[in-house]
This record gives sequence, C-alpha cells and structure tokens, in this order.
Amino acid sequence: MPEPAHAFDFWIGTWEARWSGDHVGRSRVSTILDDRVVLEQFDGRPGTPLEGMSVSTWDQNAGVWRQTWVDNQGSYLDFAGGPVDGRFELVRSAEVEGRPVRQRMVWSEIEADAFRWQWQLAPDDDGSWRTLWEIRYARIAG
Repeated sequence: MPEPAHAFDFWIGTWEARWSGDHVGRSRVSTILDDRVVLEQFDGRPGTPLEGMSVSTWDQNAGVWRQTWVDNQGSYLDFAGGPVDGRFELVRSAEVEGRPVRQRMVWSEIEADAFRWQWQLAPDDDGSWRTLWEIRYARIAG
C-alpha cells in the first residue's frame, strides 16, 4: 500500500474512457506543483459534450485527499476521501432537487492499465448508494 500522499498515483497517465456501450472520451492525469497536486483533464467528446478538470491533493493536516472539479457546464464540486478496502473513494454532501444527498466517486478494480470509475448518489438519511454513471478506463500507451 503506498503512503497516503501517493495513494492516487495509480491514476496518473493518459486514459481512454468508455461508458454506455460505444461512448468514448479521454482523460489525461498528471502531477503539478512539485508533484503535490494531481491534475485531471477530462474530454468526454465525442461521447458527451462534457469537458472538465480536477485538482486533487493530499491534505496532511486532515488526513484526507481533497478534490475540486470544474467543467464546461458550470459545475463546481468539492470532495474528500481516500483509499477504502482496495478502492479509492471521494465523497461530498450536496443538495439535489431540494433534498440533501451524498455524492461519491469510486475508483475500483484498479490494475496497472485499467480501472472502473463510478459516480454514485445516496439520500442523506440512508446509506444505499445508487450508481448513476460508470466508466471503464484503459491506459493509452505513450
């Protein structure tokens, strides 16, 4: 198990992202700022018009990873979390249609050249997670 500040290193690289059959996008993940920040640049085209980016960093004082996501649809999302039972999870509290919810991203089935990513939602008063979007990532050589 890598030390906490390197727990997200598996994500670094260039990835093909596939979801819902034949939808394909691309994600480029690198480190910046003296390798202290993980920068993701996601391009969902042509599968979806969604383009976005995130910055993630290990918050040593809080003992968690923090991520901020922004995109071309005006979203701003902030998450916290880290490794959990062989997965990597980032979670946030939010409001959807006037109701409190929890939102979660889960990286699982992590291998050197592939992983599964899920976007999940749970009512705030119940722990049952529902997957809303699942992407299979495969590393692109180069």
